Amino acid sequence: MRDKPSVLLVEDAAPMAALFQQYLKDEPIELSHVDSGEAAKTFISQTPPDLLLLDLKLPDISGQEILQWIRQQGIPLSVIVITAHSSVDIAVEVMRIGAEDFLEKPVTASRLKTTIRNMLEKTRLQQLVDDIQSTFERKRYHGFIGSSLPMQAVYRIIDAAAPSKASVFITGESGTGKEICAEAIHKQGPRAKQPFIALNCGAIPRDLMESEIFGHIKGAFTGALAERKGAASLADGGTLFLDEIGEMDMELQTKLLRFIQTGAFQKVGSGKVEQVDVRFICATNRDPLEAVAEKRLREDLYYRLHVIPLHLPPLRDRGEDIIAIASYFLVTYAREEGRKFTGFTPEAEAALRHYDWPGNVRQLQNVIRNIVVLHDDERVKAHHLPPPLDNALKEKEITRPVRHHPQPVDTTPPSDSSIKPLALVERETIESAIESCNGNIPKAAALLEVSPSTIYRKKQSWESG
Repeated sequence: MRDKPSVLLVEDAAPMAALFQQYLKDEPIELSHVDSGEAAKTFISQTPPDLLLLDLKLPDISGQEILQWIRQQGIPLSVIVITAHSSVDIAVEVMRIGAEDFLEKPVTASRLKTTIRNMLEKTRLQQLVDDIQSTFERKRYHGFIGSSLPMQAVYRIIDAAAPSKASVFITGESGTGKEICAEAIHKQGPRAKQPFIALNCGAIPRDLMESEIFGHIKGAFTGALAERKGAASLADGGTLFLDEIGEMDMELQTKLLRFIQTGAFQKVGSGKVEQVDVRFICATNRDPLEAVAEKRLREDLYYRLHVIPLHLPPLRDRGEDIIAIASYFLVTYAREEGRKFTGFTPEAEAALRHYDWPGNVRQLQNVIRNIVVLHDDERVKAHHLPPPLDNALKEKEITRPVRHHPQPVDTTPPSDSSIKPLALVERETIESAIESCNGNIPKAAALLEVSPSTIYRKKQSWESG
């Protein structure tokens, strides 16, 4: 770990570099200097600094190209652009690409020092926040992917419930991962090395359901040619997961209640009572109280199973988890299919974020599989998206903020009223993007190609000012 923050100055003019070094000689930083873009890329690749002071006009490559390269490499680096060749368009462009501040030459010593101190302090505080979040947030948890607040709450409930034998009642829309949740509870608890048996009560014919749960003896019914163990026996010592519990026949629910209360059951056609040790987890994609009111779920069975309720949030409420899950599926399927895909364009990400996902994670999985099978590119673009995702951008009116293209040079001296401060131009651009995205900051950040945290910090500074 460095004793002092590291700052890299990229400046090809030796007199200017010497002046900046003189300005900063007493600052508590480790200042390094290179005079070309390629040298800067080499330095950053080998020992990434905490802060980059970047001149835009370099002898080999432009500062804009370096900014784009830093972003493509995903290097966590704060950048202050310093240039004598300033204009509103350039300022907006470099801020869009990833610069966090913009200084116009000539720069005074006090302005340069203050800007660097503020940026380093902001970086330090952001790192502190990130460290705290990484301590408490999990991006992956057993079969789950996602670090959103709703999922952090799910992970904590699983942590608390897993060591117990108490029944867990999982609710959530179809495709939210209820079986994954049940298996996570099993794996997190003391029964992890014992069997995990899952039954979908809605997928098994009602006349076979009792046999599936309790098993049967030979000759118990037509087609019972041999004795068969049911899920209750197979799950002995482990966990029995009953999905779509409300689809079970009411008479069988009575037998299930007795089994849950005593741990004892009889195989179909047998008079012998067997005893097992099973932890019960059940799930439904409907409101269980409505099922009770409609007489589709026994009230006493509901209260026997509904000891620890756990609700899985729909995908549309999980924010950035959508992109994390999509990226995982994309890389996985691209490897399987021999495709080049590694990520998404901002437009494609925006469409994924703002689609409602009625089928949740299962639907997202199918969408990504469709894209990978039918297309091959380095990044998923908007036109790769299958219906109804291809219309998501139009329906949500997700559009890029209008960029102002350079106009023919007007030699008339500008009036004071025609020139806006750079900070105001930046603020108007960001606020316009947020408004175009219906107030969704992560979406606006994706379209502006900056970090959402950058917009949040700037909004906070505007509101506090």
